[in-house]
Amino acid sequence: MTTKSDYIVDLAKRSLRTDRRKEDEFRKIEIQKGVIEKAEGSALVRIGSTQVMAGVKMEVKAPFEDTPNEGVLIVGAELSPMASPKFRSGPPGEDAVELARVVDRSIRESHSIDVEKLCITEKEKVWIVNVDIYMLDDGGNLLDAGAIAAVSALLDARMPKYEDGKVIYAEKTKTKVPLTCKPVAISHVKIGDYLFVDPLSEEEEASTAKLTVGTKDNGNICALQKSGVDPFTLKQLDQMFEKSIELGKQIRKLL
Repeated sequence: MTTKSDYIVDLAKRSLRTDRRKEDEFRKIEIQKGVIEKAEGSALVRIGSTQVMAGVKMEVKAPFEDTPNEGVLIVGAELSPMASPKFRSGPPGEDAVELARVVDRSIRESHSIDVEKLCITEKEKVWIVNVDIYMLDDGGNLLDAGAIAAVSALLDARMPKYEDGKVIYAEKTKTKVPLTCKPVAISHVKIGDYLFVDPLSEEEEASTAKLTVGTKDNGNICALQKSGVDPFTLKQLDQMFEKSIELGKQIRKLL
């Protein structure tokens, strides 16, 4: 560990953080929708100094053979060197792939998109919903910010006009993406024996384990992602589940 990480671990032993937040306290969350003019929907999310943007693009293609009457969700993420010097340009790395998968899983497993309503002609044509997430500034907790940005962009999205077998992107309709709920992901990091939400980037570096919990509007858990070498106790898991449900309700009010 670095000297800074040692300092963060020492603070954690006293339930303290470098920015003086409580263990279960998020930084200020700001959401701005409609920031990309040519996208069907978009959102810019700020959590403290962390900034993430998401855009939604729609296209029409053939469905998968095993789901002939269902539309398709595709989530991608880009960790740009502009966001942090630790990121490199080029194909998506492991962190970008993991982030996209967790956001995808939260949306998909919550069944927040009524994919059957995205069907145009069974076995032939369905709407494809592409959600692209861009990291603009890494102040920590990119995953939660990316999940909030993705759902906010979907809430902002309007379907383009589809006529005579063609998508007319210049003409947006008033039809929204058919959403049934608003999934929220909450990440917890373990530093020493203590748990903290909305970690700063230096807290993520000092942590030995991380758990991201996706929840639905009704409080049900819809997705989990664990990383890091240390285990969690059953008591810690219960604590994280309960806190994720509580914070999810608070964040949904901002969406």
